Amino acid sequence: MKRRQFLQQSSLAALAASIFAPAQLLASGTETKNGEWDGTTARNIIFLVSDGMSIGTLSMTNILLHRKEGRSSAWMELYEQGKAKRGLMDTASANNLVTDSAAGSSAWGGGVRVPNGMLNVNADGSFNTPILQKFKAAGKATGCVTTVPITHATPAGFCVNNASRNAQPGIAEQYLQLRFDVMMGGGTEFFSAEKRPDKQDLFAKYAQAGFSVARTKQEMLDGAAGQPLMAVFHEDAIPYSIDHIQDTEFQATIPTLAEMTKNAIDRLNKNKKGFVLQVEGGKVDWGAHSNDLGGLVYDQVAFDEAIRVAVDFAEKDKNTLIIITTDHGNANPGIFGGSKDNKKFDSIFGFKHTNDWILKGINKDFTASQVRERVEAALGFTISPDEARQLLGHYARPDGEGLYNKAKLPFKELGEMLGNYTTVRWASMDHSGDHVELTMLGPGSELLKPFMKNTELHNLMLEAAGVKKA
Repeated sequence: MKRRQFLQQSSLAALAASIFAPAQLLASGTETKNGEWDGTTARNIIFLVSDGMSIGTLSMTNILLHRKEGRSSAWMELYEQGKAKRGLMDTASANNLVTDSAAGSSAWGGGVRVPNGMLNVNADGSFNTPILQKFKAAGKATGCVTTVPITHATPAGFCVNNASRNAQPGIAEQYLQLRFDVMMGGGTEFFSAEKRPDKQDLFAKYAQAGFSVARTKQEMLDGAAGQPLMAVFHEDAIPYSIDHIQDTEFQATIPTLAEMTKNAIDRLNKNKKGFVLQVEGGKVDWGAHSNDLGGLVYDQVAFDEAIRVAVDFAEKDKNTLIIITTDHGNANPGIFGGSKDNKKFDSIFGFKHTNDWILKGINKDFTASQVRERVEAALGFTISPDEARQLLGHYARPDGEGLYNKAKLPFKELGEMLGNYTTVRWASMDHSGDHVELTMLGPGSELLKPFMKNTELHNLMLEAAGVKKA
């Protein structure tokens, strides 16, 4: 048997051992006799991750909100108002200066750097117990919400051991055994009998196991409060925020990240011992991989709205540690020089759709005029006839780049073209090894150092919550 196959098959076998070891994890005495929290530790932790957020993404989004709406982003307001502590974090994995999301989340989740592609599994095949399992064993409610598949690398890094981040059908089964309290995102194909390779109906299995299962926003809202919730709203990732806003069916059936975050907090907060929740803006990373400006900045805005929900709760609760960060940079976008920078950048105000929407609606039989019409419908301006013909050339023989670009559409070419109209340029279509923003407020934030390794957040969270390390 090949080593990788052995590791994948051993993941489920070792799962039971990691679940049934709660005696090693005891919450410290932070409740008073009348059930109130004494304030010495964090009752709750909300860990917010804008996946693949380069500093340029954060900067552009704040500039956009200032110029379009006359306000700062919620993230920047924390700095401006002196409400949060700020540090830098390095982001390497065990085998690369540039981490992927699986190793990045595992650094937080397991407290150990693992090779890219692995979820809390070391190079020698040994496991690191994921942090949500530790908090669950200590009596806290636990969960994840995301705009990508709930089985994707970042939520999985807080939850499971698996030798491959790509084993998403198996990760969906692991979640059933682990029984986290709230899990929300996309990825219906990993739960439905029609799409799974083994034809198992995991939605039915979750329901039989006592879960509330939601496939729509209304079902999320109606889900029984006393049951664990598995909510999966869309095949693959949830639509980009800017496309979601333009589609009445999406708005009716698919919650925003902020709506998911509020619903999750409301559910988890019923546990008297508190909760730990990971919130991921996963499509920020996908927009960066595609050099898709509308997808990137408006999903960062959607993530920022989730920050506001979390901070509003924490400010009222007084016992919640908020952590805001990213697992790595991606594509390193930025605003670059020219005499008409402001006016060109402000064209983003009029965007109605993403490059994803533009390119997936074009086929090789389009004319250049039709391409230009579609670009104008999406962005409020159009490209030249020559640029339209250049894009069409890639449909005759698809050769496009980008990680989440199965159809090989010309995302890179369109991103480069639009730089002439928006002044936003891209360094690449891949992750970067940059140090990243790390922001904290609430009880436990005093543990933040000016510079930290990604792995240090694991023990910081345990210490902040008064949960003893195994």
